[in-house]
Amino acid sequence: MAEKRQDWKERQEASDGIIEGRNAVTEALRAGTPIDKVYLARGETDAALGHIAAKARERGIAVVDCDRRKLDNMSVTHSHQGVIAVAAVREYAEVEDILKAAADRGEPPLIVVCDELSDPHNLGAVIRTAECAGAHGVIIPKRRSAGLTAVVAKTSAGAVSYVPVARVANLTACLKELKEAGVWVFGTAADADRAIYDADLKGPAAIVIGSEGNGMSRLVAKNCDFLVSIPMKGQLNSLNASAAAAILLYEAVRQRMG
Repeated sequence: MAEKRQDWKERQEASDGIIEGRNAVTEALRAGTPIDKVYLARGETDAALGHIAAKARERGIAVVDCDRRKLDNMSVTHSHQGVIAVAAVREYAEVEDILKAAADRGEPPLIVVCDELSDPHNLGAVIRTAECAGAHGVIIPKRRSAGLTAVVAKTSAGAVSYVPVARVANLTACLKELKEAGVWVFGTAADADRAIYDADLKGPAAIVIGSEGNGMSRLVAKNCDFLVSIPMKGQLNSLNASAAAAILLYEAVRQRMG
């Protein structure tokens, strides 16, 4: 019985912000509603769905082709007509907005970069910690990542209202731009030679947190200036992504207070 209640709770959480059906999604796009992603039934050639996809891409919204069964599972009304949009709780920022936030506060940038965190609870927890630690923003990739959905907002305990979150099409290109702007990029890796406590996080820093299952992708790791590890003293060899982010962010806070 408890398991059924948990399934119901998870379904209710996932349904927050769901916009279903061709007319509803078209009107949301026309009205400028912040939208995280648009999901379309794979293989559909309907002109109305093509128009929705084109409008979404014009606004920089990720369009995902998926199996109709996925749409059926997401649907609350059970009449999605081949399209579901997931509303974002706020507009995404630009990377420049994050750098400007640091400059306005007269502080060296402290940025969290999430490399394909797919669990919305993890992303929400990272955003919450980033806000508490005084980070200037969070960067996520447009695809293969949780976005600013209602579940993320709830898990962040309202921090999404205060922390700029930028979404970029190419994470490796973004890291190169950050480095050109004078930001040092620190990636987390279990086999890194340098412990996080030996890294200098007092200057402009971007901390990269890898995905829940595979850590950082090869290209992202290659574009980091430094790879650092969190010492592991127990039997397990990894931490939850949001816990790792908290350790790194508060090491930066400690150094900057010194």
